[in-house]
Amino acid sequence: MNEQTGYLSKPGMVCALGANREEIAQQLFSDTPKALGIEAESYGAKHTPTGRVLTELPNIEQLPAVHRSRNNQLLLSAAHQIQQDLNQAINCYGKSRIAVVIGTSTSGIAEAEEAISLKQKKGEWPNSFDYKQQEIGAPAQFLSEHFELGGPSYTISTACSSGAKALASAKRLLNAHLCDAVICGGADSLCELTQQGFASLGAISSQVCQPFSQNRNGINIGEGACLFLMSRDPSLIALTGVGESSDAHHISAPHPEGNGAEEAMQQALQDAGISAAEVDYLNLHGTGTIQNDKMESLATARVIGDQCPCSSTKALTGHTLGAAGALEAGFCYLSLEQNMLPAQLGDHQWDPNLPPLNWLKSVERGGQINTVMSNSFAFGGNNISLVLSKPLS
Repeated sequence: MNEQTGYLSKPGMVCALGANREEIAQQLFSDTPKALGIEAESYGAKHTPTGRVLTELPNIEQLPAVHRSRNNQLLLSAAHQIQQDLNQAINCYGKSRIAVVIGTSTSGIAEAEEAISLKQKKGEWPNSFDYKQQEIGAPAQFLSEHFELGGPSYTISTACSSGAKALASAKRLLNAHLCDAVICGGADSLCELTQQGFASLGAISSQVCQPFSQNRNGINIGEGACLFLMSRDPSLIALTGVGESSDAHHISAPHPEGNGAEEAMQQALQDAGISAAEVDYLNLHGTGTIQNDKMESLATARVIGDQCPCSSTKALTGHTLGAAGALEAGFCYLSLEQNMLPAQLGDHQWDPNLPPLNWLKSVERGGQINTVMSNSFAFGGNNISLVLSKPLS
């Protein structure tokens, strides 16, 4: 590993698949994973599959009102799982040398929606509401204050690439020696703003999403959180490559040929110092929309080819938006750790108009997985690819 490596702790995770990494891994690598739930009217979902977290989340009633949001509950659930690593880092480096970088796109917007509704009905704001709950910077501020950390602290909001961007930013902070460890990842909670927003774009599927299928017709929205503690101390898995681009093709549509996606993937390989042939698995962004899957398959075919096993995991979790890049990096960590690859769920009727890729039709077990790549692409042509690897023995 080169000196630019960011070593990762085991991830703290919560999503529709489970309350922690053990439960999530069991479902991720199951031949019969549980299906996304069908929401009736909540958050404007209107009978669509939704990746809601159904497990019990930490009680936050004792926190100041400004921090009482579902987004922070998801973050706290993930943070508790990396508490031991964090405590060790604090003992080693001190709280002033621990940074926090979080990706999100919703923050506490759901709480604002509820408060506005009550204000319209009763004529006054509920006592539990604080405007700052919905500020984009709130997640990082919450974790910094909760753990009394003094290092750099900020939130990244670049739509669906936010969680992955947080990991990239953490790596840069470490390389610049601005800190010695970073809590990094992403969180997003369900809210009507995103459900209705994607519905207005005609991008919501009424069925479980079908990435890369000829029958695909949109996404499912999900929620969740994933956090790592990243440092320069060698560990089992490392973030070895980052590639980022901004093609700015359109405010909500990707470049049709995937030029920005291709650039991000190429940069990630170069940063990791590897060739495409050395990638053992690619976690595709794979949202299930017509244009995203088309451009991503074109870019992947040009960069990676048709031999590398690949799959999208969004049919398992829903698209967790600002958390997706971190959550799917967490899935890649689990693949490296357990030498298993998650399947591509769906009808497996691949779109004949797309370049053929090596889509995983079933869970792959028993191989040796050393290097994986994860793609995250966002509105405005904001693209990022991450490479995670096992350190060389």
